[in-house]
Amino acid sequence: MKTSDFNGVIIEESLTDNSVLNDVNIISTKVEPVTEKHNTPWVRQWTMHTVEIPADKASEVAKKISEALDKNHDWYADFKTETEHYVVYASKVFHITDRTNKKQYDEATAYGISIGIPDYQVDFSPHLKQRER
Repeated sequence: MKTSDFNGVIIEESLTDNSVLNDVNIISTKVEPVTEKHNTPWVRQWTMHTVEIPADKASEVAKKISEALDKNHDWYADFKTETEHYVVYASKVFHITDRTNKKQYDEATAYGISIGIPDYQVDFSPHLKQRER
């Protein structure tokens, strides 16, 4: 793994087109039964793929994930490096170019909450670590 590669998690059940998984390197997979806290009663499990994405493909993969996310339900995926972060929704991609910039994260978080994702699930911002969950 190069330090410039992006790393993140894609939940397979969030995708209507799994072919986007061919564009990433799957490092590991964890299957988790859905509980009430997942807030996704229409699926029985979350198949969470930890993925690696080459930096030169990150923007293209973000767009493909956005197009592949289930538009009938509210999902997101995200992947990051030490300095950059992509937060991907079905209708919008946030490319956070400076992970120390709280304003960029606030916009991505507010958008996720506005489309119905529970606030405790849009916890990707490093500025939220102090928050009690």
